[in-house]
Amino acid sequence: MPVVALTLALALLGSACTGGGGGVTGTPGAAGLRDPYFPRLGNGGYDVTHYGLTLDADPVAHRLRGTAEITARATQDLSAFHLDLAGLDVESVTVEGHPAAVNRAGKELTLRPAAAVEDRLRKGRTFRTVVRYSGSPLTITDADGSEEGWLRTADGSVALGEPAGSPAWFPGNHHPSDKASYDIEVTVPKGLTAVSNGELTSRRTAGDRTTFSWHTPEPMASYLATVAIGKFDTKESVTADGVAVFTAVDPEVAEASAPALGRLAEVMEWGAENFGPYPFGSTGVVIDRRDDAGYALETQNRPYFPGPPDTGLLVHELAHQWFGNSVTPRTWQDMWLNEGFATYAEWIWLEDYEDIPAQDSFDEAFEDDDNWAFPPAEPPSAADLSEPPVYGRGAMVIHEIRLALDDDEAFFDLIAGWAKAHRHGNASTEDFTAYVEEESGQDLTELWDTWLYGESRPPEG
Repeated sequence: MPVVALTLALALLGSACTGGGGGVTGTPGAAGLRDPYFPRLGNGGYDVTHYGLTLDADPVAHRLRGTAEITARATQDLSAFHLDLAGLDVESVTVEGHPAAVNRAGKELTLRPAAAVEDRLRKGRTFRTVVRYSGSPLTITDADGSEEGWLRTADGSVALGEPAGSPAWFPGNHHPSDKASYDIEVTVPKGLTAVSNGELTSRRTAGDRTTFSWHTPEPMASYLATVAIGKFDTKESVTADGVAVFTAVDPEVAEASAPALGRLAEVMEWGAENFGPYPFGSTGVVIDRRDDAGYALETQNRPYFPGPPDTGLLVHELAHQWFGNSVTPRTWQDMWLNEGFATYAEWIWLEDYEDIPAQDSFDEAFEDDDNWAFPPAEPPSAADLSEPPVYGRGAMVIHEIRLALDDDEAFFDLIAGWAKAHRHGNASTEDFTAYVEEESGQDLTELWDTWLYGESRPPEG
């Protein structure tokens, strides 16, 4: 019998000998959080506070070995709980240092802790789970046909997780409503660089392997976690506001990326002026080669770009650090709050730097039939989460709020106040509409019915 199978069999036998579940009282945590588009994504019964990920990656062989130390607080008395993990082989699992029985069904791991740790699984108490795993990490195809998970690049790998790709490289509670701090340590072949979120705390080489350690103290949704492995030109600096800057650029696109990198500090300063203080301790970018991935992504602290971005795309992904990364959607139905704000940030940038009024951008979006395929707050399915209405019509909602206030100072105070009110938290569409009405003192039912939930284009913009 293989070692993995033997380990799990012994754990299950131990569980059976103590009464099916190790004699632990309580009830199992839910196997999903009933997200409107991904009902099985995430898990109930606990809240993760910290992930400690130790990874050893071989991009050439496309192999990954990892240890995930997951610190969580029970939100109910738990007899069992679930983790999301796709594809990789589980070698062992412990809860509070004791082997746990494990059952696997597709992307769901069900863990039944030993009776010895029953007290640690009471509601309100904190417990630690350690999962050791390995294998060839998956590339996951989304409902819209895009690829995420663990992707091969020209000279390495990149992990991209929106909306459901993170289970391809570490086990966890993979729903945006459960945010946590992270420590991610990645060992790669000497000569390659491993870039992740947050701040680089150490870099050490032993023999033919180099280990990079990254720390993210602020809460982060798992879909925003990333690891990019390859040959990168890296630079470190600090902004005038004391924010650490780390940029990693593939040498093949370094020259073409220089204009965007040259405006990074400017975009950051502009963002703080419009949206309030930058919500994280670090910033930067990862720029890979063209076609290494099919899209850019607002990975926390350090957006990822497949090829040199233009200024508009840089503005969009950095705006997400406020809207999406700090203020994270409560469910995936609230994604328009991410993309509507980030798209509107592009319109404001054009207004400030290219003398193109936001009204002109609105008018162009209004005339685009693609933006009227469905209401931005009610995409028909998971396949539609990245379609034009979520972006373009989402931005139109923000502009309509600006017009309703008829006072730019009040409008920018309102959007900065929104970022402040839900800083490092989660928020829903209902939270947003209630906030806007309370802050503005207006009943905006007609605005929401027309622009946010309306099925058809109104007669005039």
